[in-house]
Amino acid sequence: MAIIGVLEAIWRHPIKGFTSEALDRVRLTARDGLPFDRVFAVENGPSGFDPQAPKHISKMKFAVLAAMPKVAGVRTRLDDAAGVLHASAPGHDPISVRLNEIEDAQAFADWLAAVLGEDANGPLRVINAPKHRFLDDPSGQISLTNLESLKVLSETAGLDLSPARFRGNIDVSGWPAFAENTLAPGARVRLGGALATVVKPIQRCIATHVNPKTAERDFELVTALMEQTGKANLGVYLRIETDGDVEPGQRVEVMD
Repeated sequence: MAIIGVLEAIWRHPIKGFTSEALDRVRLTARDGLPFDRVFAVENGPSGFDPQAPKHISKMKFAVLAAMPKVAGVRTRLDDAAGVLHASAPGHDPISVRLNEIEDAQAFADWLAAVLGEDANGPLRVINAPKHRFLDDPSGQISLTNLESLKVLSETAGLDLSPARFRGNIDVSGWPAFAENTLAPGARVRLGGALATVVKPIQRCIATHVNPKTAERDFELVTALMEQTGKANLGVYLRIETDGDVEPGQRVEVMD
């Protein structure tokens, strides 16, 4: 029997580990996945990343929540039409930069170093490469979060756990809680006008322990998942097989 739900929200994360940006509509493609998602990362000390031969590198080499909760206190917004990133943080003057320009990228890294303070091992450096995405798992392309699973965890914890903890791309309501854990690799999922296939479950880490509003670790979500399901999984990675336009309110259906 098909699993049918509703697409509630679409999110992109231009800089790995930083602010989620809501989208009203997007075209998902087999080539690019979700445009402007995780196209930049901030290296926290030398990572070995080579933009001429880009390869997957562990997220722990970057400025991310799992390594430094203070990252959640930084707010970023990319104006992709103008090519300008706007960033702000409590106690610091806001900054606007063009990350594709060397001097601007260094200015942002210096600004961020002042924000993160001793939490950053440094030196910080903005990195990117054409067509490369700084994904947690190189086999995934976009990620889907089942809001019903999150609702069960919230009730268990007695907290209102925000989907922002999971930094997913697609939020879905209406699926049974933890139904995503039953999906086999290769299962087809219709996302509005696009068709995707399941790659694998998403194994969660301590980054999800950080409250995205307070930038503090306030709940051991991995432990709660293990107690609830016996696994640390929540959500699935997908790959886009057929290009299509996607927007909130559309159907999200597991085809097989």
